[in-house]
Amino acid sequence: MDMKKALFAVPLSVSLLLPTSLDVVNAEEHNMPTVETEAVELRASLDKLFSEHAYLAVETMRKGAEGAADFEASANALAANTEDLSAAIASVYGDEAGQKFQDMWSEHIGYFVDYVKATGSGDEEAKQMALDELDDYRKDFSQFISTATDGAVKAEGMAEGLQMHVNQLIGAFDAYVAGNYDEAYAKERQAIDHMYGVSKGMSKAIVNQFPDKFNNTKAVTPAADLRSNLNHLLSEHVGLATMAMQNGLDGSKDFKASAQSLANNTDDLTKAITSIYGEEAGNKFNQIWSDHIDDFVSYVEATANEDKEKQKEAMKELEDYRDNFAMFLEEATGGEVSAEKLAPSLQKHADYLFDTFDQYAAEDYEKTYTTLRDSYAHMFGASKALSGGIVSQFPDKFAMENMPSDMPKTGMGGTAANSDLWIFASILALVGAAGVFIRKQSKQQ
Repeated sequence: MDMKKALFAVPLSVSLLLPTSLDVVNAEEHNMPTVETEAVELRASLDKLFSEHAYLAVETMRKGAEGAADFEASANALAANTEDLSAAIASVYGDEAGQKFQDMWSEHIGYFVDYVKATGSGDEEAKQMALDELDDYRKDFSQFISTATDGAVKAEGMAEGLQMHVNQLIGAFDAYVAGNYDEAYAKERQAIDHMYGVSKGMSKAIVNQFPDKFNNTKAVTPAADLRSNLNHLLSEHVGLATMAMQNGLDGSKDFKASAQSLANNTDDLTKAITSIYGEEAGNKFNQIWSDHIDDFVSYVEATANEDKEKQKEAMKELEDYRDNFAMFLEEATGGEVSAEKLAPSLQKHADYLFDTFDQYAAEDYEKTYTTLRDSYAHMFGASKALSGGIVSQFPDKFAMENMPSDMPKTGMGGTAANSDLWIFASILALVGAAGVFIRKQSKQQ
């Protein structure tokens, strides 16, 4: 299949950037830190769409290199993300701008496809041509964004950010083709992280451009940074977990590296929980975590062996984990995160992961990627709830006067390095609440 044709796939529903819900509040009116303002909702929407693009782009390029049976479905998911991004831009700047964005964005995906094809055929000249086209694209696209935002996003800075994006995607792909799998997955994580810097800068520029449309709230606050970082780590967990599960089932040569990448998303959890909530809480987390990892590995192995009874046993054990972990977090957050409300979200997350995995095992690839996108989106709701609970527990830590003085430039870099250290530790401490069902490389090497 020509992946460029996949860009015309029917899009999934999109949450537009302009706020339409009445469940957000004006932080300035309440004089309390909150993760639920119109501007923060904008930033969260851009977090989702830009980060999902990076994730799906890397995976689709990898599937193309493998000649994988699910390549077409992966390409369709990437196309649906493009449609969603274009609709979101149109909701702010109008249909003409939305169409221009879609045309340019689709072109740059097409150049990545050209690079993948040229790599497969060993055509060095065609590879360089694709890179040259990407260089022209980043200059034109940067000028388009700068003009749309009335200069709030500087073309030069945007171009530098886009070059980093290109380097990360190409680097991840080249490393994978060369068999350097650890490097490939490390660059994939860098590519995902980078897009949160882009969404941070873009949301700030749009809010400053249209303050009245966002109720004079701000996209960049300590509370917003917390929510964004939770968006990052929770959704990244879903993406990496899904690929590690697929690789484990297939016995892929890059399974160990994909599982290690997933482990890198979660390795600091125990240390972070201990640093915030104490050694006893850290030890308890370790125990719950270890138990549920074994249960999930059992499910993966049972699926590979077509053992229905073992699948049911593993799922029952995971239900117990859900309830225990929800109660643990309620206690850790002083009741700000309710176990009763959290448990269904944990179950929903588990269902999404199981469904995505089962659909892939059944070779129903279109459903696999539809469910994957739903699973990815679900984590943004989980991060909203979790970040809201943390901010309510420690409001003084997220007051506006705690804002870092040196904010990142629009379109540049990732998020973690620019975040308040306490905020980042809080994120790591609670990210496991909604997201974690594998650290299985120790079980399935």
